[in-house]
Amino acid sequence: MPVPKLAQQRAATLRTELQQHNYQYYILDEPTIPDAEYDRLFRELQDLEKQYPELIVVDSPTQRVGSMPLTAFQRIKHKVPMLSLSNAFSEKELLAFDKRIHDRLRSSKEIEYVCEPKLDGLAVSLIYEKGVLMQAATRGDGFIGEDITQNIRTIGSIPLKLQGENYPEILEVRGEVYMPLKGFLALNKKARAADDKVFANPRNAAAGSLRQLDSKITATRPLAMYCYGIGEVVGGTVGDSQWEMLQYFKHWGLRVNNQIQKVHGITACWQYYRKIEKKRKQLNYDIDGVVFKVNRFTLQQQLGFVSRAPRWSVAQKFPAQEELSKLKDVEFQVGRTGALTPVARLEPTFVGGAVVSNATLHNMDEITRKDIRIGDTVIIRRAGDVIPEVVGAVKAKRPKNARKIQLPTHCPVCDSTVIQPEGEAVAHCIGELYCAAQRKGVIEHFASRKAMNIDGLGQRLVDIMVNNGLLKNVADIYNLTVAKVAALERMGEKSAQNLIAAIEKSKATTLAKFIYALSIREVGESTANNLVNHFGEFSVIKKASIEQLQQTPDIGPVVATNIYTFFRQAHNQEVIKELLKAGIHWQESAVKLQNEQPLSKQTYVLTGTLTTLAREEAKAKLVALGAKVSGSVSKKTNYVVAGSEPGSKLIKAESLGIPVKDEKWLLKLLKKY
Repeated sequence: MPVPKLAQQRAATLRTELQQHNYQYYILDEPTIPDAEYDRLFRELQDLEKQYPELIVVDSPTQRVGSMPLTAFQRIKHKVPMLSLSNAFSEKELLAFDKRIHDRLRSSKEIEYVCEPKLDGLAVSLIYEKGVLMQAATRGDGFIGEDITQNIRTIGSIPLKLQGENYPEILEVRGEVYMPLKGFLALNKKARAADDKVFANPRNAAAGSLRQLDSKITATRPLAMYCYGIGEVVGGTVGDSQWEMLQYFKHWGLRVNNQIQKVHGITACWQYYRKIEKKRKQLNYDIDGVVFKVNRFTLQQQLGFVSRAPRWSVAQKFPAQEELSKLKDVEFQVGRTGALTPVARLEPTFVGGAVVSNATLHNMDEITRKDIRIGDTVIIRRAGDVIPEVVGAVKAKRPKNARKIQLPTHCPVCDSTVIQPEGEAVAHCIGELYCAAQRKGVIEHFASRKAMNIDGLGQRLVDIMVNNGLLKNVADIYNLTVAKVAALERMGEKSAQNLIAAIEKSKATTLAKFIYALSIREVGESTANNLVNHFGEFSVIKKASIEQLQQTPDIGPVVATNIYTFFRQAHNQEVIKELLKAGIHWQESAVKLQNEQPLSKQTYVLTGTLTTLAREEAKAKLVALGAKVSGSVSKKTNYVVAGSEPGSKLIKAESLGIPVKDEKWLLKLLKKY
């Protein structure tokens, strides 16, 4: 059946409009329509293409969502090698670079340079044929890269079709794919919430995202690209200079860094370097230096190449990221969550533009793996604002009296037991309710909505109260008075009365909420409910052995050990006694055993927006019926319930063959019981 002419025309119009809006948004940073209107146009085009698949073209804006997973990346040979750059590390070396250029050109005239930030990302090549993106590849070894076309097509700032006209028949564009810092932080925050792997830095995140065999996963990652160079050019021109080429790029809808400048002379290059170095912290992407390029293409050709680097360009790197120092001692710091972090005390060393005397050793597993000892000469790394870290030890310089680093058996802050469960890298203080280092975090959690639900006792007020000595542990919350609270800065009589009323109201709770509020490591809402459903009474839970705890659904040896150890800390016992003495109570009742409930031994994952039920309400109803509600999809998941705008969980469920249900199905299930 032929596609109606009106449908063809409308699809063409929608593609043109959406491409123009992408140009306005990504290249000019001047969106002309709200997101909702863009989404409406996008959905209209999707619907047309769904009705008439013949309308789908390779450069359609709808073709960014990802394709079928690959089994492996194909290798691609670069027609023009993607060479690396020579490095300069001082003003003296930069002046030497400029002198070599003048000597080779046999000219004393001031050279015109183009200066650009050196992004810390992944170099890629894009090939456009008649303005349409046909192929993309990684740099690889400079001569052979990997075909990442499917993944590149998912990045919104890369045009699938060039704007305007007069572009070459074949245009190979080169640039850097990176992950903006805001996107990187959001990605890691989401990963932590789902207990997934977090990335060490934006470059690793960008590289890992770009090398996914499943482009649907790449489509969920916040990647972007800046273009700065060319490879093969056939049937057209990109101008006579680096600067002119960049102006062509902008005209064609290719994204160019707005920090790039054209300058005259090497002194201006150094001034640009110092300016960008100062501005570095304000940028929304990582850079590790500045690149200088001779502007005129004719001069570039005259200068040529040496080995695998052009003579006409140099990368001026920021101050050294790694240096040697002496490890004098190791102290263990306790964080808000009770995690013990070994901190190296070093001989002061200038590295990365600052004097470093302390550096993180991460955890005991890292210390063992790297075989680092007190007295060693160690390699220190400092990259920008990142906390300095000990990379490794120079074992050839190890003194005979070097001492092994020992994990303390008791918390250096509160003297509670320190545990490091088998298979875990991080050790923890188990004195959650008492430890001063964990005080603020534990109190905030205790007062949170899902725990004791003390309205008004948020992070700001907790900070003020702890700093003023009003709260030393969670039991002190119930010793607060209107007078004490009203005396605090920015707290009036009415606000104080409201807070005390909320504290009084919180005393009537449920056993599951109370257990969750205690901040027992790895005991979330679901585990707290399972404990109550299995044991029924708080006194029984407190006395349960590790073996008995493991008989509870979804509680393994690690969580069982955490619970068992928590209830046997004298400090924790004292605080719990004070809480109960203050009047916290719940209704003791006969509880159905977990294995008698209708959804026992079933695991559900909720994703997207539910319209009838709030996510938390749906979760509570499922848990009440004996189900486990997880934040991540695995082979153990029985059902994924997807609302509108589901995320990567839906993709993972489909890849694992997990049944995906809608909200209507969920409501019917809940109504059944």
